[in-house]
Amino acid sequence: AVTELGRPSAEYFNKQYLERTRAELDTVCRHNYEKTEVPTSLRRLEQPNVAISLSRTEALNHHNLLVCSVTDFYPAQIKVRWFRNGQEEMAGVVSTQLIRNGDWTFQILVMLEMTPQRGDVYTCRVDHPSLDSPVTVEWRAQSESAQSKMLSGIGGLVLGVIFLGLGLFIHYKSQKGPQGPPPARSPTVTQSVLSE
Repeated sequence: AVTELGRPSAEYFNKQYLERTRAELDTVCRHNYEKTEVPTSLRRLEQPNVAISLSRTEALNHHNLLVCSVTDFYPAQIKVRWFRNGQEEMAGVVSTQLIRNGDWTFQILVMLEMTPQRGDVYTCRVDHPSLDSPVTVEWRAQSESAQSKMLSGIGGLVLGVIFLGLGLFIHYKSQKGPQGPPPARSPTVTQSVLSE
């Protein structure tokens, strides 16, 4: 806009034009990309990244939510399933809609409402056209005492390595002997005895 009075109109119409152009490109390009017959070796395939997280850190036998995050995959066709001890879970499974990333890849969250019992193994299984075989990620239910024992063991191992390193360092230093220049010798005074 040349003048301040024209600035609001220019910003309004430019914004509208950009949004319309972006929507047209997105609609036409996506449609043409997916409908064009291209040899499968040239089609874009992005493998999904799969991770499991627990919504709350709670003890066993408390209601909780396991979240299977499936990210950065293309094309959009995907199947995500939950298993408990090898049996597919149908009840308590909730999923978000496909979420578009800015780079044409997608992500989805699939949650499982559950009450973990000791020894339970939960598996998130993902089927996608980019994969030769399904991806499975496991989560194992552990009691708080098992978790604390594991953390205690890791802490003990770290402390042991620190003390071992410190001991080796001290031993090595003591074997070398004193450092620095040798001590200065004091001059010896010789007396000559004159005999008469």
